[in-house]
Amino acid sequence: MQACALSSMPTRNTPMAGIHITDIEAAINYWRERKPSPDGVTLAPEIRALAEVYALMIYYHESEADEFTFPTKALQAWMTWYESTMDTPCIAICSTSQGDETCKGCGRSFEEVQHWPALRPAEKRQVWRRITLHGDAWRFNRYAERAKEKPSE
Repeated sequence: MQACALSSMPTRNTPMAGIHITDIEAAINYWRERKPSPDGVTLAPEIRALAEVYALMIYYHESEADEFTFPTKALQAWMTWYESTMDTPCIAICSTSQGDETCKGCGRSFEEVQHWPALRPAEKRQVWRRITLHGDAWRFNRYAERAKEKPSE
């Protein structure tokens, strides 16, 4: 983000992975379901932390926030939401093992498939966003039933 409260932390030498505004919206909605306002005005601490980031992003016309300068409470709330999402887009049909640069099953590149366990959560969400927007991997059409989440128990 630009010169706002989120840029007060020191930068790191690793490349930035942005946390997209749609993920912040999803995290806010996640918390709104779990901790609804008792009076229609009061916000749970997790929602308030995420809403502050969201408001700054809107104000500065930013679509992504730097994961390394994300405020601690907002990051904790976002991580709790993140942990409730599917980790991998894999549907167990990997064409990269057959030499394809991009997997026909999930839409990830060969490098993304190989390095997936080492990617940070924000990096994984960037990949998820790209393949979802692209939407031509088999997980989004002919094998969509494989990609559906199983109900949690």
